Amino acid sequence: QVQLVESGGGLVQAGGSLRLSCAASGRTFSSYAMGWFRQAPGKEREFVAAISRYGGSTYYADSVKGRFTISRDNGKNTVYLQMNSLKPEDAAVYSCAARVQSGSYYDVSAYDYWGQGTQVTVSS
Repeated sequence: QVQLVESGGGLVQAGGSLRLSCAASGRTFSSYAMGWFRQAPGKEREFVAAISRYGGSTYYADSVKGRFTISRDNGKNTVYLQMNSLKPEDAAVYSCAARVQSGSYYDVSAYDYWGQGTQVTVSS
């Protein structure tokens, strides 16, 4: 079992930046690949970014590639999402997720544990 708590969301103007954090507790953090997902009102949850257990591989949705960066610090049991050049369409609740099973990094169903989420609002 692992508990995930996100922080760092807020209100930012278009073109601005935010850094989200997700702190994990429970089992050894390096046992998990980690992902960030987002869900806007009236839309399905969608993949944003993912990172392998030791950070050697990263994956991004096309919509955020070049603007967002995922990273992790296994010593601090934390995964980060640096979001630059934010757009109004990036506004959503962002959630981190952990997975131990194999499968696609892009697939919501491949993740075993989820945080509660943090709201990101982008004003135009």
